[in-house]
Amino acid sequence: MTSENSGHQLPPLVKKNTWNLPFLGHAPQLKMRPMDLLMEGQRQFGELFSVNLAGQMTAVFSGPKANEAFFRAPDDQFSAKEAYQMMVPVFGKGVVYDTAPEIMSEQVGFLFPALKEQRLRTYVHWFNEEMDRYFATWGQEGTADIYTTTNELTMFIAGRCLLGKHFRNNLSTEFAALYHDLQLGINILAFFAPHLPIPAFKKRDRARIKVEEIISGIVRDRRQRGIVEEDFVQTLMEAKYSDGRSLTDNEITGLLLAGLFGGQHTSAVLSAWGLIEAARHPHVMAPVMAEQQAVLGERREVTMDDLRLMPQLERLVMETERTHPPLIILMRKVLRDFTYKNFLVPKGWMAMVSPGLSHMLPDVFKNPELFDPTRFAPGREEHKQANYTMITFGGGKHRCIGMAFGFLQVRAVVNYVLRNFDLTLQDPGVKPDFSGNVVGPQQPCMVRYRRKKAVQLISVPGTGPSGSDAADHSRTVATGAL
Repeated sequence: MTSENSGHQLPPLVKKNTWNLPFLGHAPQLKMRPMDLLMEGQRQFGELFSVNLAGQMTAVFSGPKANEAFFRAPDDQFSAKEAYQMMVPVFGKGVVYDTAPEIMSEQVGFLFPALKEQRLRTYVHWFNEEMDRYFATWGQEGTADIYTTTNELTMFIAGRCLLGKHFRNNLSTEFAALYHDLQLGINILAFFAPHLPIPAFKKRDRARIKVEEIISGIVRDRRQRGIVEEDFVQTLMEAKYSDGRSLTDNEITGLLLAGLFGGQHTSAVLSAWGLIEAARHPHVMAPVMAEQQAVLGERREVTMDDLRLMPQLERLVMETERTHPPLIILMRKVLRDFTYKNFLVPKGWMAMVSPGLSHMLPDVFKNPELFDPTRFAPGREEHKQANYTMITFGGGKHRCIGMAFGFLQVRAVVNYVLRNFDLTLQDPGVKPDFSGNVVGPQQPCMVRYRRKKAVQLISVPGTGPSGSDAADHSRTVATGAL
């Protein structure tokens, strides 16, 4: 089909599909079997094709060059704001997707100080504290749902790093329930009509009000008592717009929720899949464990420098990211006609890229169905053949600013669990769960764990995080082999 005024063709519609229903089009298959639909479109037409999502025509870009075109399109042509209006009730009015692009960029930039090198070093220390605290509840051996485990653990870590120690110790259980209600308000219906008066959306809105009350209380208490902490709340309390205005409690709440939704899901999913893949591929786990022993010896707590000295661990996590991206589709609203090669994507369409599709293209990644961390090793480095081969965290100016934090957290969690426990999957054939917006493993996803040889801990003064409270911390060091 050719556009009337341009002479360009419209992206060809995926065909030969029994799911292409008169009114819903490809929407049911995108919901139930998304990768089958996207792989079929790529097989039929290559790097650009279209699907009909309940009447909303959507152009799907795939492969490095098409991905680059998608991510480099300006905001007034491909709009993330218009595509993600379903997040406005969660983040709040006047925050991120409810602002002009330049204000959104300024707001996101407020988080940069919380992601600097020294802060990341402090966070790794907190990661260790939270993991010690969490896994102390596990016995010498038993069973656990590994995805539930990583979800709970990353929520505790997020609470500590985003909202502070007092919150983590006193309010995290209540907050977790509210966060769950916010999550349930993000679904396929919210994409089309986020303000319908249905029970899930009413609970979402009540939860948003309560979350702001909690965060406002934290801010008020700190200001009254002169408390200063190294966390995201403090960073946003100190931030100012270019005109000198401070952030409101609503804006602080919205940006914290944006950071939480952008990072906690990703870390939980990648940590779970990383442990699953390590457990079902002994040949992958062996070099990771050998590297771990070489770097850490008998030390127990891991620093950021230690994690940087573990390329085998990094490749395991990168291959997990390639094969199990938490978000398999990323969307934009087309505000102006967009041309790519001899195709035209008209104003009013949606544009989509799919990490789940692009990470599985055989002309980029050799034998893409094979879980093979060595594809990232020196001499291969398949992801460096071109730009925009790995797009889990987006790309261009909208690339996730929390990527370093999330990737660091995943490496810390995977390293900790593998160092302290032997894991056996009860079902080695665990598959992805495409029922939600974030693609984790299907549950139950049970592992049998056995704690490795117990360690005797000694206190080593002065080895905690740098800063005003460094002297109050100590690092535990293993005197027995793990």
